[in-house]
Amino acid sequence: MHHLTQARTLKLAGRAALATALACCPRLLFWSGRAAPVWYLASVIFFCSIVLWGFVFAWHAAYTGRPVFTFHLDPRRFVTVTLAGLGLAVALHLFLDPALRLKLPEEYPADPKQWAALVLFTLAFNQLFLIFAPFAWLVRLIKNQWAAVMLTVLFSTAVVALKIRSAPDPLTPSWFAALLSTRIVMGFLAVWFYLRGGLLLSWWWTFLIEARHLFDLAGPPGP
Repeated sequence: MHHLTQARTLKLAGRAALATALACCPRLLFWSGRAAPVWYLASVIFFCSIVLWGFVFAWHAAYTGRPVFTFHLDPRRFVTVTLAGLGLAVALHLFLDPALRLKLPEEYPADPKQWAALVLFTLAFNQLFLIFAPFAWLVRLIKNQWAAVMLTVLFSTAVVALKIRSAPDPLTPSWFAALLSTRIVMGFLAVWFYLRGGLLLSWWWTFLIEARHLFDLAGPPGP
């Protein structure tokens, strides 16, 4: 636990948590059903994120031997991630999104402002909660990268499954299985890219996936 309580770790976690809370504010503002003021929800995210980012900065590099941030990306790896992200984004747009938008409309942005808020929230908090922090905690706990990757993917998939099951209009078993299978693949790739290129590469992958919504939000071509 000494890694977690170091002054450098706490300082980095505090700065990252502040950035996370600020990035989440637009999404909170668009949340019409929120039961508390935005400042209160942002404060909760801030304090929770300090702990989550503390896991990341304390244990990721120590137990994987890889940095959290990698600013000098391998061009071939970057191109591979870009092509994979664009390919999966197109596949989701064509085959899953039309049906899921009818069942889970709240998960799809209605305009470019909501899309930007969704992307910021996904990159700032969802990735932290579902991928980065769980992996850091698990790799420290079991000290096996492959096992930590698999358990991280299972955790993120379980959270998504619970969210889908709580929807007012549940999906059919076939669509539910298709969505979970897709989430498993996406979760595994997100962790894999995180290990190979740090946060920036995983964020880029996620951004490309979320960018598919722009196909629907783009206005009709002019005359």
